[in-house]
Amino acid sequence: MPALRFDLISIFPEVFEPVFRAGVVGRGLRSGLLTLHAHDLRAFAADPRQVDDAPFGGGPGMVMKPEPIFAAVQEARRHNAGPVVLMEPWGEPLTQALAAELAEEPGLVIVCGRYEGVDDRVRQALADREISIGDYVLSGGEIPAMVLVDAVARLLPGVVGDQASLAQDAFTAGEASGYPQFTRPAEWRGLRVPDVLLSGDHGAIERWRQSQSRRRDARRRTVTEKLR
Repeated sequence: MPALRFDLISIFPEVFEPVFRAGVVGRGLRSGLLTLHAHDLRAFAADPRQVDDAPFGGGPGMVMKPEPIFAAVQEARRHNAGPVVLMEPWGEPLTQALAAELAEEPGLVIVCGRYEGVDDRVRQALADREISIGDYVLSGGEIPAMVLVDAVARLLPGVVGDQASLAQDAFTAGEASGYPQFTRPAEWRGLRVPDVLLSGDHGAIERWRQSQSRRRDARRRTVTEKLR
């Protein structure tokens, strides 16, 4: 199976390597199951000191220029046939189902915006998808891109050591919220593991886990409704 390739386009390409050096993504990189290439957007600008400019029509802040992004994406597409993704707060929400869909791609070219965003011609002419990790604004697209890479990369066969654990992940196969997990010791600082988990009755344990998952999901829906 060919390695899944991530091409990340950013004015801060150095931020990615330390994050993905460790953990399951780092193991996937070292084993050749995936590759990660961070491109410095400034290297594709006519003037490396200027990758942004004032917005037409006025307004605060700066907008990232289209020319260097087009050039960077064009270079990445020479090696990566996967979709071009813009990390945008108004994009489609990143879900477990979407991560699984993207894990089937040969790769992803991820554009990380900054300032007031990217020139919309990038979206019109280059972007295949716009993806959001939540209804809030961050300083740039680098952290959302890291979240996307982690969510997708861990689904590749062999990246997570125990593949069976993926089937038990929250949000997988309709499982919305997961269930509480415990390990040794059975009692610590007066807090005790639920007796059912110590019983050895696997049927009862499974029923308890399902009920806890439903309870978590109901609580999450209640919180979501209050925030609307």
